[in-house]
Parts: sequence; C-alpha cells; structure tokens
Amino acid sequence: MSALLRRAGPADAEAISRLFRETRRACLPYLAELHTAGEELAFFRDRVLSVHEVWVAETEAIEGFCAFRVGWLDHLYVKPWRHGRGLGTALLAKAMEKQSRLRLWVFQRNQAAIRFYLARGFREIERTDGRANEEGEPDALFEWVRSR
Repeated sequence: MSALLRRAGPADAEAISRLFRETRRACLPYLAELHTAGEELAFFRDRVLSVHEVWVAETEAIEGFCAFRVGWLDHLYVKPWRHGRGLGTALLAKAMEKQSRLRLWVFQRNQAAIRFYLARGFREIERTDGRANEEGEPDALFEWVRSR
C-alpha cells in the first residue's frame, strides 16, 4: 500500500508527537527521555507546526513526517516497520523540492540515518561532542546543496 503525502495541520499534532516518541524509543534507545509525552505534544503543536512546513506520509494512519524551515530539516521520522519502503525518501524529497540547500543534525551513533542522508547527496561538514544539544549526545552536521 503506498502512502499519501500531504501537508500537516494542527489536528495532526497528537499523531506526529506520538510517532516521534515511539520512533525515538525504538531507533535511538541510547537517548534519555527528557520530556513527557505532554511536553512533546505541546512542542509539536505550538512550535513545530507553527514555524515549520510539516508533511506527513499516511496510509490509514500517519507513518512518517518531516518538518523543515528555510535551510534546515529539523525532523524526519518514519515508523520503524516502514523503514526501507520509500517513505523517508519521499518525505526528504518534499523538503529538497522546496529548498535549494538543507542542513540537518544527526546523532553520530545513528548510523542508519547517516547512511540514508549520505546516499541522498548530503555531506558531513561538522562533528560535535554533544555539549550543545540537550541530549548531550555527540552529533554531526550534514548539508545538501541542489546542483545547478
């Protein structure tokens, strides 16, 4: 079953925040849970959906989402059981279609995400020790620039 891509709205905040929480728990188990489910819902409802362009991939339910703003991809999450089926690629393509340059942060331990971004034309431009992010986890900055 193929997924429909559509622009997210305020009514999607709960499903997006739940997907974010579930996916981080499954794919990034080394990260501490720093916020409650209610705090994450407020974050997505009040900040992400109001400042970012957010797109969702859905079949019968939302199975992935991306949130981007000028020059930055801040969130790209797909339910783990849907990995490798093109949802992440389709969501990333939406952001790349709308931007000529994107930067994003990836935790260094998230090798699957690093491989995903490298395969789609991103390049690593910086590494940090994690002191600047709230998780305290070493990360890397990646960048993609549209070819002329």
